[in-house]
Amino acid sequence: MRRREFLWLAGSSLAGWPLAARAQPPTGKVYRIGYLGMGSATVSPPFVEAFREGLRELGLVEGQNIVIDYRFAEGRFDRLPDLAAELVRLRVDVIMAGPTPPAMAAMKATGTIPIVMAGVGDPVDLGLIASLARPGGNVTGLSFSVGMDIFGKGLELLREAVPKFRRVAILSNPVNPSHALAITNVKAAAGSFGVQLQLLEAREPNQFDGAFAAMAKERVDALLVLPDGMFLLHRARLTDLAKKNRVPSMHGVREFVDAGGLMSYGPSTVTTWRRAAFFVDRILKGAKPADMPVEQPTKFELVINLNTANALGLTIPPTLLARADEVIE
Repeated sequence: MRRREFLWLAGSSLAGWPLAARAQPPTGKVYRIGYLGMGSATVSPPFVEAFREGLRELGLVEGQNIVIDYRFAEGRFDRLPDLAAELVRLRVDVIMAGPTPPAMAAMKATGTIPIVMAGVGDPVDLGLIASLARPGGNVTGLSFSVGMDIFGKGLELLREAVPKFRRVAILSNPVNPSHALAITNVKAAAGSFGVQLQLLEAREPNQFDGAFAAMAKERVDALLVLPDGMFLLHRARLTDLAKKNRVPSMHGVREFVDAGGLMSYGPSTVTTWRRAAFFVDRILKGAKPADMPVEQPTKFELVINLNTANALGLTIPPTLLARADEVIE
């Protein structure tokens, strides 16, 4: 996977830090970092290791000058408030939380402990920060995109892969606070394409079968799966159901395509989690989240699984394949 670059917003007071200064670890203290994730200790290692790698690059090493307290929700949104409260009771120095639901839970749990969010969709509209340039509170970090129009772009790319589609299912999780914003954008894009949408929800894995049964009944031509921690945790089952029902699928993160989904369009999750370490490092050195501009991704990767396309009987246009950052064969 290619390492993605991120853009500092104009006016960042941290942009001038020299590389040598950034590489110096805090001294004289062992710092405690809380990690709040939506997945599990067994399914989330690529993201966790990317975060650890980013910390190590900055001189922060577990067992030497930092301790990390991990809390995973195992795909259950209802566990997040208690897990966030546990980290607060541990009096951690900073909380790393992502994607959106863990970040929201952390913010509700504390207004004083610094929080580094990762992969959050539209943090301003969700009330996590006052603005991208000056967050204004105890939360900073990295957003998922530069705006909700990324989901409309995903629908557009899906239309290129399945040019005759007329009806598209949108699978969302009603518990995920960012999905309502995403659906509004997808509706606007669908209207410009003349595409009909079938809005389906699943808040637990046991609702996947019902969602796909509804797709089969309506004979949808394609599926757009909104990014979600619970969906990611159960991505193998979701992609298997899509292939079994012969529904081409578009996803927001490439891990679904690795699991057998047709396409993905979005920022690199691994790179985002690695980059979050930079914010943690700055905060441990005394920077205030209120003054640290939130970073937005400047590049998004298009990944296509050609094996899945062949299994579905799809011929991906050469022009679309040429634009892909990666083609899985």
